[in-house]
Amino acid sequence: MQYKDYYQILGVDKKATTGEIRKAYRDLAKKYHPDYNPGDKKAEEKFKEINEAYQVLNDKEKRARYDQLGSSYQAWEQQGGTSANYNWNDWYANAQGGARDARDARDFGDFFSSETFSGGDFSDFFSQIFGGMGSARKSRSGSGVDYARSQPQARPLTQDHNVTISLEEAFHGTERIFEIDSKRIEAKIPAGAKTGTKIRLAGVMDSAGRKGDLILVVEVKKHPHFERKEDDLYIDVPVDLYTAVLGGEAKLHSIDENLLFKVPSGTQPDQLIRLSGKGMPKLNANGTRGDLYARIKVRLPRALNEKQKALFEELKKET
Repeated sequence: MQYKDYYQILGVDKKATTGEIRKAYRDLAKKYHPDYNPGDKKAEEKFKEINEAYQVLNDKEKRARYDQLGSSYQAWEQQGGTSANYNWNDWYANAQGGARDARDARDFGDFFSSETFSGGDFSDFFSQIFGGMGSARKSRSGSGVDYARSQPQARPLTQDHNVTISLEEAFHGTERIFEIDSKRIEAKIPAGAKTGTKIRLAGVMDSAGRKGDLILVVEVKKHPHFERKEDDLYIDVPVDLYTAVLGGEAKLHSIDENLLFKVPSGTQPDQLIRLSGKGMPKLNANGTRGDLYARIKVRLPRALNEKQKALFEELKKET
């Protein structure tokens, strides 16, 4: 299920007043109404989208609920999540949705032709979050608007299941096979999954004739060499004193390849050298990756011969 940005659809700010929302709806409804765009499927879909956005933002209770969902979803996106693995279960509505205020429809009566037009084709997003709404139709006689309410939608059954994977599996993506209530379930875990990622397997559970969803909650095990921060990886790389002082090259083995990188002269202990695009795959981001950081660990010589000591003494005098 895809998140819908109703504010963006109406082209208004999130702090917009009821009057501003109403005006935006009026202007867009005039532009995209099917009566003014006969045969234009894109305009018809746009009109439905505008109508749906208005039903939410013009209703105080629905708008408050939608704003709460929006804050939660935006925080999820900032963590690298997407609509594919967001836990929509927390927002499914049990309550029956209400009809639109009839006054609004009468105000726009001049928008409707004498033909019946269904304005109640709401998206799955609306139906799940707000419990569904019936269609609003202008009567053929033009004398009024009739409203119907749909039946309340039952809250889907859900079951959480924890799954632990290695960092390598999180990097490449992996599969798991579960047996729950004697039922064999296969699940794909996408590349880029991180601890806390939720993967919904819709309709795989069955209880008393009702279909339900299985939600996999991912935990990625700590790695002995790599440290993960969101989509970036960090690894300690030992470098000898002379390479750190004079500059040179160093090697490291990432999860999927051997890498050779430059060490600038004068590199300090614990200095980070970034290898762009060599980190973890970003979840559902079409091959985009985070960065890999080599944390330089300078190795000091343990035993110096007399000549080496003399050279260091000479260097000490000059610094």
